Amino acid sequence: MAHQVCLIRGDGVGPELVAGVEVIFKAAKVDIDWIDVEAGLKCVEAGKPIVPEETVAKIKEIGVGLKAPMTTPIGKGSVSPNVTLRKKLDLYACVRPVRSLPGIKTPFDGLDIVIFRENTEDLYTQIEYMATEHVAHSVKIISDSASEQICRAAFEYARANGRKKVVGVHKANIMKIGDGLFLKSFKKVAAEYPDIESWDNIVDNQCMQLVTKWKLYDILVMPNLYGDIVSDLAAGMMGGLGVAPGANYGKKCALFEAVHGSAPKYTGMNKVNPTALLLSATLMLDHLGEHEARVSIEGALEATLNKGIKTYDLGGDATTSGFSEAIASELK
Repeated sequence: MAHQVCLIRGDGVGPELVAGVEVIFKAAKVDIDWIDVEAGLKCVEAGKPIVPEETVAKIKEIGVGLKAPMTTPIGKGSVSPNVTLRKKLDLYACVRPVRSLPGIKTPFDGLDIVIFRENTEDLYTQIEYMATEHVAHSVKIISDSASEQICRAAFEYARANGRKKVVGVHKANIMKIGDGLFLKSFKKVAAEYPDIESWDNIVDNQCMQLVTKWKLYDILVMPNLYGDIVSDLAAGMMGGLGVAPGANYGKKCALFEAVHGSAPKYTGMNKVNPTALLLSATLMLDHLGEHEARVSIEGALEATLNKGIKTYDLGGDATTSGFSEAIASELK
């Protein structure tokens, strides 16, 4: 029986990346019933909400979605479609695995870290206003319930996947109340997992340590803003945003996404790397219990990279469709 999955084809290069994933899934004989739903800039341009209610309702009904990159209008009063989906679907955990990939040379050999980012609060509540004509206020919200929830998710993942260490990341030396509450929550949860080694780091020091002592780290857990920044830093260590997958989990829904933007300047050029969306889709396969398919597709990707077939961002000249077809050919 086919798995039903909601599909947001996205803006900019999104539809091209989705087409690549569809080619690869077909070659792998993965039985997915894609259900197209709308969100993003195209909705705004059509006079609709950036995330229509019928899209939210459908994802809630199906429980699983794959999302290509979407465009958020900058400085025009429009909310982020990504943040909107996370809030409306209560996707409290953003999980971003970062690991070395064969065929992609970086200074960070042996990279294998999973970042857990709290996904529903912090500055991303988007509560902002002009206090005066010249002063803007942005409200940072940290709660013990959300902090404990994301920390517990990180420790549970560690246990389930044989991971040995969880590090809490914060800025409690400066934001003693808000980040202090996150740190308190982290320590409370850590005490429930004596079998998992744990400590905490200040976020700026953590960034420095990531690029100097990355092999010390296993799982990092942190509030929303730091998670957004640190996960992009880690993606760069992996080889760039073009290869970095992402997953968003709630109690009832899961939404999988490439972490890069919609790259509108490359729209229609058949140029952008589909790897990030593909690896996000393989995380989705794991979530659906299709573990063999995940291993098969990731093996085909690695074989393709090892042959030197790469898109422009990795120093190659393969097109989006050409790279996708090369992976698909490894599966036939």
